Amino acid sequence: MNSNILVTGANGQLGSEIKELSQNYKYNIFFTDVKLLDISDKKAVEDFIKQNSIDTIINCAAYTAVDKAEEEKELADKINHIAVKNLAEVSKEFDISLVHISTDYVFNGLGYRPYKESDKTEPQSVYGSTKLMGEEAMIDISPKNSIIIRTSWLYSTFGANFVKTMLRIGRERDSLNVIFDQIGTPTYAKDLADTILNILPKLNNKDVEIYHYSNEGVCSWFDFAKAIFEIKGMDIKVNPILSEAYPTPAKRPYYSVLDKSKIKKDFDIEIPYWKNSLINCLKGLN
Repeated sequence: MNSNILVTGANGQLGSEIKELSQNYKYNIFFTDVKLLDISDKKAVEDFIKQNSIDTIINCAAYTAVDKAEEEKELADKINHIAVKNLAEVSKEFDISLVHISTDYVFNGLGYRPYKESDKTEPQSVYGSTKLMGEEAMIDISPKNSIIIRTSWLYSTFGANFVKTMLRIGRERDSLNVIFDQIGTPTYAKDLADTILNILPKLNNKDVEIYHYSNEGVCSWFDFAKAIFEIKGMDIKVNPILSEAYPTPAKRPYYSVLDKSKIKKDFDIEIPYWKNSLINCLKGLN
């Protein structure tokens, strides 16, 4: 049984949801952020593991400012690649499990069917490239009983995210423009957190396995925004616009739908429909 767990990036959306749900599980969890533990410092990680007899790491730490990453390449690389390499090396050294969170941005976003774990990666941004290098380092080092979970469009009652941004803008304006030609699936961080805590005791693999996790279903950012306002009963006019009408420094994937067959089969889990999870999240935000 995984008893002593280290959660990095504990103040982000996913880390916060794990913290909230952890009282339902019989784990002893250490929640850290960069102030408590700098995971780009390998020696610091080793010392923490030894002092606290850690047997599992859940790495929720990431540099996620997608546009800013285009300028801050070194910092993005340090957090998304070098730190992951450190965690993988330490996990191998101490024979402990590592659960690392990655992203749909490792793909080129030009697909037309849900991405499988084995599909060719081709990131189109610094963020995507650094996340892929983190994945590759972990696979190369290969700590056993360790997995990579790629997710997409994460939101939560915690942190900054699309749902909260829409609610804020909706209170300030009665109409807004939202991109409709980028397709994916929103992921409620609480559902992902629950899945991670559920599958920990079932991890039993020699080589690093990759899994995809998002909620079920498909929508555009436009549909997502419409659903948020409808559920909240806010009378906001949402206008669909093309990506080219809203240029950003980093290229966004047009298609980010993930195939979740593998994680459902291997761990016998059910994944909620995105709109039902959105309803749950909005209740929590009241």
